Amino acid sequence: MDSRYSDTRKIDPTRGVTLGDGSPNDNNRVEIGPTQLAFNEWAAAGLTLPNLEAMREYRWKRLTQHIVDRDLGGLLMFDPLNIRYATDSTNMQLWNTHNPFRAVLLCADGHMVIWDYKNSPFLSEFNPLVAEQRSGASMFYFSNGNKGLQAASSFADEVKYLMRAHAGSNMRLAVDKIMVDGLRALETRGFTVEEGEEVTEHARSVKGPDEILAMRCANHACETACKSMEDFARAHSGNGTTTEDDIWAILHAENIKRGGEWIETRLLASGPRTNPWFQECGPRITRPNEILAFDTDLIGSYGICIDISRTWWIGDEKPRPDMIEAMKHAVEHIETNMQMLKPGVNIQDLSRNTHVLHDKYQKQKYGCLMHGVGLCDEWPMVAYPDKMVEGAFDHELEVGMVICVEALVSPEGGDFSIKLEDQVLITEDGYENLTTYPHDDALMGR
Repeated sequence: MDSRYSDTRKIDPTRGVTLGDGSPNDNNRVEIGPTQLAFNEWAAAGLTLPNLEAMREYRWKRLTQHIVDRDLGGLLMFDPLNIRYATDSTNMQLWNTHNPFRAVLLCADGHMVIWDYKNSPFLSEFNPLVAEQRSGASMFYFSNGNKGLQAASSFADEVKYLMRAHAGSNMRLAVDKIMVDGLRALETRGFTVEEGEEVTEHARSVKGPDEILAMRCANHACETACKSMEDFARAHSGNGTTTEDDIWAILHAENIKRGGEWIETRLLASGPRTNPWFQECGPRITRPNEILAFDTDLIGSYGICIDISRTWWIGDEKPRPDMIEAMKHAVEHIETNMQMLKPGVNIQDLSRNTHVLHDKYQKQKYGCLMHGVGLCDEWPMVAYPDKMVEGAFDHELEVGMVICVEALVSPEGGDFSIKLEDQVLITEDGYENLTTYPHDDALMGR
């Protein structure tokens, strides 16, 4: 065979059968993953790639152990992020979030079955941990019209058959998200349906060694994309035509170029639209000498979420003193709160012992103090003291958790906000801040 033809079938012609993460070096493969651009950038940065086979086995074992620990017969998942965690396979992820056509059953003995779109069961065949591929989990109205219960009944019969074969008489089944017809069909067949999100969120909260390597790679790709967005914003903002959407589109494009997947929100705003926070980016034409703030909420390489925030001053003039004061206060807030992070700390104590924002920023402070992150924003959520519900998060931090530390410093009735967020790994002796993107010099008064 002509070697030139052979090379065209490889993602990286310099490698053999597999890439550095153990995935197939096949240009026509079904399995999605990082691009050659990402691999080259990670190599230049000296990053170690994850072993995907080991990462998948870690997740499968962790979910199975959580099932066994709760004396469940199995776990039935419809949430596409839980399915990604269990199988590392994807299929129209965003469409799937509001049209639940996929499902995965993981039994207490480790037997795992996926129901996929009728024409695409092959999408998970790369993963030997998925023992069976089926179809027929669609129970939503668009797919079945007035025959949703009929579809749910057929699906529930399959689940019962599989549970009998792999869980014996244990009919305790945890379910994360399911259509009403599906819930009724399972209960009619004798299942005791338990809360599945509690199982999956706790399983996902502690990252294995290869997940952490994957997150380091995803973080590098995200920060590289952010730098491209910043360069574009500084070069083009204030020219009379550049919009918030133009700037935000750079992050999307650079994420996709590196094998990233999507961005969960549209949280980029400029000038007075930064206050109040949570206005989504749109057609506003940016002006010179104003603030630009964003929150990535980015699902990047390997499906890992990188959730960081930065606020930039775009212009040749100096920002106002009140903006600099707010920026320094925001940095103090996240850096002080980060000092509390270590194994064994009760999550509620993070709320009780938080750095206190000035009174003028209290009303418009962020919706949470910290939160977990993995494949998306995850458990736990750490509330500010005035919003903490006693007992809701009465758990301790563990090694391998990753926590996003937030700050929104936003004066009520003001014309700007400062939004900052760092992504932090809980280590044996404390924490490691995975976020390396610098704070804006002008807003820091430098």
